[in-house]
Amino acid sequence: MTAALDIVATGMVTAVGLDAPSSCAALRARLDGFKETQYADDEGEWLLGSPVTMPRKWIGQKRMTHMLAAAISEICTTVPQARERTPMLLCLPEASRPGSPVQDASALVRNVCAILEMAVDPRSRTISHGRPSGLVALEQARRLLAEGGTSAVIVAGVDSYLTPEAIGFYLANRRLLATNNPNGFIPGEAAAAVLCTHAGHGSGLRLHGLGLARENAYIYNEADEPLRGDGLTTAYRHALKEAGIEMNQLGFRISDLIGEQYWFKQTALASLRLVRGAHDFQDLWSPGESLGNIGAAAVPVMIGMAFAAARKGYAAGNPVLIEASEDSGACGAAIFAARAA
Repeated sequence: MTAALDIVATGMVTAVGLDAPSSCAALRARLDGFKETQYADDEGEWLLGSPVTMPRKWIGQKRMTHMLAAAISEICTTVPQARERTPMLLCLPEASRPGSPVQDASALVRNVCAILEMAVDPRSRTISHGRPSGLVALEQARRLLAEGGTSAVIVAGVDSYLTPEAIGFYLANRRLLATNNPNGFIPGEAAAAVLCTHAGHGSGLRLHGLGLARENAYIYNEADEPLRGDGLTTAYRHALKEAGIEMNQLGFRISDLIGEQYWFKQTALASLRLVRGAHDFQDLWSPGESLGNIGAAAVPVMIGMAFAAARKGYAAGNPVLIEASEDSGACGAAIFAARAA
């Protein structure tokens, strides 16, 4: 599938803002939402987290439902037609992940639609691949648009690592940033959504290339295979080939780096293996600097960052490559180019 699509609206609910403009402004300013949580590490020190400030103290799936509904509502406010028979592709945590805040994906879809007063479109789907879910959703979105029957698709994601079970699991496995572990991530939560339309139907960002792959040497793999970045390199190659450009023609990249060394090594290896010839400085942005690990919300948030940067003229270049990976090796990359208003 090589059909292009345009991103025409975004919505966000993050620890640094309850809508896309405020979140993107805070991310641009390098503000963060980190604060002490109610959870302690093995040394008795409070763990840092990046929680969203909600009007009520909802927990679990109800909290995810309201966060996701708020992000999608922002899109519907910008483009009211999005309420009418628009399929939703919802990006969720991995089904097997300990402490997932979403226990019933079907109920999540129904409840979000009920809050938004929208009918549940039968073409709506849930995609439970964690951080790269948004890239899988983009592939499905352009397939839905190419098949006809809809002029728009909503791609949205929601996730949280701030549950007791998740904190306990990742702390026990030395994955969280703590006083005795500098090689860890800060647990966060967020929701974000983007509205995809047929190419040529709006300004903003256009998807030009998409690549999906799998890394055999995933983080802490049982076989202890050495990391060479094969998976992400393959994803880069597919996206670059589809876009018809070389690595040195990228303007900048946005990555779902969450703080652990593994992910920095992976993205560095993919870049080093593909860049050829002279090129300008390629900046590397990451929402993790301000939000920590936001799981399945990462790709919609990163697209929102690129969308705002293109609209307001502070993008670090054009086009932009957005990448994401998850713990079991699934990874992907997408290339977007800004379109004039």
